[in-house]
Amino acid sequence: MNRIITLAAAIGLLLGSHMAFAADAEKQVNIRPDVPSVVVETADGPVTIERIQDTEHEITGYFAKTSRACPPFCIQPAQAADGVATIGELELLDMLADKEARVIDARTVDWHAEETIPGSVNIPYTEIAGRLDELGCVGSSGAWDCAGAARVALYCNGLWCGQSPTAIRAMLRENYPADHIFYYRGGMQAWKILGLTTVEGGL
Repeated sequence: MNRIITLAAAIGLLLGSHMAFAADAEKQVNIRPDVPSVVVETADGPVTIERIQDTEHEITGYFAKTSRACPPFCIQPAQAADGVATIGELELLDMLADKEARVIDARTVDWHAEETIPGSVNIPYTEIAGRLDELGCVGSSGAWDCAGAARVALYCNGLWCGQSPTAIRAMLRENYPADHIFYYRGGMQAWKILGLTTVEGGL
């Protein structure tokens, strides 16, 4: 599902005029003090990114779990690789707002199809090394020229998920520039804990 997210004008010059704000004084749970929600135009119509307003809300299901067997579900380092910056939700929203950047859901297709961050594109970690042409590189696997590579942020299921770090390491082996890669370590679990909007992913 190709959705381009835009954040509020308060974020500044990085953002384009294609963005709309939701200035709702009634909201108690904002994204930032000056940004209660963001209305985004997408190919499938407008999507509002906001936080759940019920201050008693608690997540349930898979992302409410605190403990998973390690290995394979081990806590990931704060930095996925040398030269790759780790980011949080506000920085991810900035990247979703940037028409030149890409936010990559590095999980397998089944995870993406069930639930994803609006505006992200699914390139599974098992496929990314062969699909760098979708991110501005030229050539083919093993011989990529990434001089024109896009700035990209990758995420997966959470701090214990190794899919996006594995994808990042694969990109680096293919000569993708480290300073063009950003790691959203919190992933889907942190996104949902903050009550932020999710959508079904496209296949």
